[in-house]
Amino acid sequence: MNASTERSGAGAPRQNIAYPGDTADMDPQPKDEMRGYVGSGLLEGRRALVTGGDSGIGRAVAVAFAKEGADVAIAYLSEDADAEHTVALVEQTGRRAVALRADLGEAAECRRIVDGTVDALGGLDLLVNNAGTQTVVDDFAELTAEQWNRTFAVDVAAVFHTTHAALEHLTPGGTVVNTGSINGLRGNRKLIDYSAAKGAVHALTFSLAQALLDREIRVNCVAPGPVWTPLIPATMPPDQVEGFGEQAPYGRAAEPDEIAPSYVFFAADRLSSYYTGEVLAPTGGETLPG
Repeated sequence: MNASTERSGAGAPRQNIAYPGDTADMDPQPKDEMRGYVGSGLLEGRRALVTGGDSGIGRAVAVAFAKEGADVAIAYLSEDADAEHTVALVEQTGRRAVALRADLGEAAECRRIVDGTVDALGGLDLLVNNAGTQTVVDDFAELTAEQWNRTFAVDVAAVFHTTHAALEHLTPGGTVVNTGSINGLRGNRKLIDYSAAKGAVHALTFSLAQALLDREIRVNCVAPGPVWTPLIPATMPPDQVEGFGEQAPYGRAAEPDEIAPSYVFFAADRLSSYYTGEVLAPTGGETLPG
């Protein structure tokens, strides 16, 4: 497709950056600032927490939410410069922003970021469980118990702990949006623990949607295909980073800016009030059975 040459995720060269990945070290730079996005008040007056909100999909979601009228807290692991930039982008829209540094692999940290959001913004209406980690292995025998446990702690347990902590603050009309993955829909032989964890996130989404229906809290999930974010060059071998996403029918990885509107859709009652327990998969043209 001609559009592939216009997207920064297309034709990425071999590279490796330090985990968990700073945007400034990426070549090329991703499009994750929602520069051309124009809001229409869909989230006016709402207060949101976006985990993994310092960069990539999380940054794009935070800015899109702000442009739609929401105040935004972001949680992030250690990328201070990225977090500060996201806060600045949110504040440029005229909305309030706060950055909360935390390791969401720890249950207590999940509760702390929820409490920090409520303290800073005065409440919580929207929760985006987006933080995640992955580690490539070439052989299943290389997958250690330590890696398995860490992946599930960050990618699955944190969704439970953060949502559980948020429950006492979310009122009827509150919304939870989880980040899944195409790998959780069809598996990946080199991302075994990550794929299993994202499959669990999908099932948790279905279950929470049913469990929270009486509370009038909607729970949905976005499961993207390949997206050009710092996690890719920070966790994948250079030869796999080169041309990342070219296997998709679109011939390229998505930009974070292309994925963020899916989160706006699920967050906005005006657009998705009849949606709960759904997994939306922006996968660049890949079709899946089932």
